[in-house]
Amino acid sequence: MADIKLFKLGANSVDELDGRAVALEKSLQDIFERNLEPLLGVRFLASEYRTSNRGRMDTLGIDENNCPVIIEYKRSTNENVINQGLFYLDWLMDHQADFRILVMDTLGKEVSDQIEWSAPRLICIAGDFTKYDTHAVNQMNRNIELIRYLRFGDDLLLLEQLTAASAEPTKTTLPDNGKPKPGNTVYKTASEYLAQSDQGLKDRFEAVRAYLLALGDDVQEKTLKFYFAFRRIKNFACVEVRPQTGKVLVYLKVNPDTVDLQDGFTRDVRKIGHFGTGDLEVTISNEADFERAKPLFEASYEAS
Repeated sequence: MADIKLFKLGANSVDELDGRAVALEKSLQDIFERNLEPLLGVRFLASEYRTSNRGRMDTLGIDENNCPVIIEYKRSTNENVINQGLFYLDWLMDHQADFRILVMDTLGKEVSDQIEWSAPRLICIAGDFTKYDTHAVNQMNRNIELIRYLRFGDDLLLLEQLTAASAEPTKTTLPDNGKPKPGNTVYKTASEYLAQSDQGLKDRFEAVRAYLLALGDDVQEKTLKFYFAFRRIKNFACVEVRPQTGKVLVYLKVNPDTVDLQDGFTRDVRKIGHFGTGDLEVTISNEADFERAKPLFEASYEAS
């Protein structure tokens, strides 16, 4: 992280703050676990979670898309947290019932019933990674994110998403016993809605998608059951396609109180149930809607 510098501006001076990436101590793990939602958009489930094969996951959580998340911290230069995390990720997919019970006991049955098994994530956090780490992650068909941290003094923490690899979503279904297993989907997914759309709606969705992806090199796209999620470290846009009405709905993390709400275009959904995350609903019905929505897309991206 030598290329990242932080300065404190005074009335007549500029002072560079000393940044350091010391070995990740247990106290920093505790800080992450107490603040997982504001830092990573992940709800905390367990610390030092023991597996049946005598392993121990550093931190276990569930993200804002209801995907399981394993977080591993690199404490020494020779520790291979990526391989270790992949081992735990495979264990988790083979022990979905254990995770479901943990979620139910910690966050309640409603959350446990909404677990998104198609896109489990591994987040590796370290003071630094090697070029071999980033290359290896980019070659894998798994949902892996490498995040570097830097401490400035005692009260500043900088996070940098170094790289993020994405896997194709795994399709699952719910049989009579309520437990997911591989198979054909029994629900209509976001991808199926898109496939049923006419060409005009598909073009509108692709225009929104391309604009969101172009907002920055750090943007990731995830195809989930009921929506398409766009995120940096956390979600900033969740997109639905509605072939019945010919509209694209985009949910943004923008405070509706800061927006001049317009009927049929923007809506405050803080008290209205919807898929995905975000308090502001934006409806894209035509090219004019798309153009006036762009500043809102950018505001949500910058705030994420």
